[in-house]
Amino acid sequence: MRIISGTYKGKRIVAPKKLPVRPTTDMAKEALFNILNNRYYFSDIAVLDLFAGTGNISYEFASRGTDRITAVDVDSACIRFIDSISEEMDLDISALKSDVFDYLAKTGARVDIIFADPFYEMSQTDFQKLVSLTFDRNLLLQDGTLIIEHSSRMDLSELHNFTEKRKYGGTAFSFFNEG
Repeated sequence: MRIISGTYKGKRIVAPKKLPVRPTTDMAKEALFNILNNRYYFSDIAVLDLFAGTGNISYEFASRGTDRITAVDVDSACIRFIDSISEEMDLDISALKSDVFDYLAKTGARVDIIFADPFYEMSQTDFQKLVSLTFDRNLLLQDGTLIIEHSSRMDLSELHNFTEKRKYGGTAFSFFNEG
């Protein structure tokens, strides 16, 4: 994987092969950040990266100037990898080992962007739970967005607060906003 833009543009990050991850493709990541670049000033926002895996999305936000990033993943090896890359690149990413649903149920954090990249086979019930916890617990700041990465075959448009879906090959991003 590589960082698309910002301070670390072009930097390649090689994750250990044993990590249970499916990093967002460069094409999909570049398209996502082009959308976000028109909506947010990266240096002014706080980001929560759920099912963070390798930290790919967190590094991209950090490279673009975001310094309030929390990456959450249940896998200890993923958290150690994010911590090591953050230290190596001097990035301010707080990596936490936790079940995402437990974390959302307990956190008092409020952020501008919640990015979630769960495994593609996650159940519709769990996608609903992810959206419900985000909005019922009021975890987004004003004009905040929940973005869920998923298979382009999955349809989340019936979920509460859905606003749009963007497809890039086999990957899709569904956006959710208040009101």
